[in-house]
Amino acid sequence: MAEIKNTAKTFKLNTGASIPAVGLGTWQSPPGAVEKAVEAALRAGYRHIDTAFAYGNEKEVGQGIRASGVPREEIWLTTKLDNPWHKRVPEALERSLANLGTDYLDLYLMHWPSSTDPEDTRKHYPDWDFVDTWREMQKLVETGKVKNIGVSNFGIKNLERLLNDPSCKMVPAVNQIELHPGNPSPKLVAYCAQKGIHCSGYSPLGSTDSPLYKNETLGSIAKAKNRSVQQVLLLWGVKKGWSVLPKSINADRVKANFDLDGWDLTDEELAKIDAIPDRFKVCGDSWLPVKVFFGDDE
Repeated sequence: MAEIKNTAKTFKLNTGASIPAVGLGTWQSPPGAVEKAVEAALRAGYRHIDTAFAYGNEKEVGQGIRASGVPREEIWLTTKLDNPWHKRVPEALERSLANLGTDYLDLYLMHWPSSTDPEDTRKHYPDWDFVDTWREMQKLVETGKVKNIGVSNFGIKNLERLLNDPSCKMVPAVNQIELHPGNPSPKLVAYCAQKGIHCSGYSPLGSTDSPLYKNETLGSIAKAKNRSVQQVLLLWGVKKGWSVLPKSINADRVKANFDLDGWDLTDEELAKIDAIPDRFKVCGDSWLPVKVFFGDDE
């Protein structure tokens, strides 16, 4: 029997592009550590790196890519449009490209469905929202500087509004959302699948000091497989059909998170993980000037 190559898996997007199943997330990675984490990830075999303008680390991500020696064309690179830049989409893209030291992105995401007023981040523009922003993002694809566009943190309510607007000519290729057994969002995942939108999961481990690490179901499966709970969580996400973006700045953990080849989870094990009842969310919307999560995704 051929060896199971989970890390070589890709998912086909509605554009025809293929996104690698496992990527390195860089949210909340402290300054000075990101460059080395990106370099370590690429040397370990990762070919998918995820960042955002809001993280403040695009320059370090670019440095890590160059330090790795891996050719740019072999890497899937994602970054995101920050909320206060919704009225300045082309300018925001140029800023991110300059930070990253690249002339194109594989994927550009609208980070949040919140067109925040840069003069006062507690306020939302009265005359502009995410539908207007998407109209501008669609124009980027023609420039060749962005190969695919998508959204992030969009629930069903906001996706419905976007997709039903006459100005929406392109269905988002990706919706990057929080996905782990404590926040599996089955209705949202099913809705995206129905619309041809790939889901990419951030915080797939449940973030720092995750309660999932102490979960008995996950612990027993990990023990039976002679694997870590983190590895089980990541493979669960890949088997569910979404790309996963584990974040770590520790080179050993970066490598361990990519050690997903040569083993698998059974349908019974996947069902046990699906049945974990505990619910928690790592990232809420209370800091935004508008509500974006409506509890309709479960």
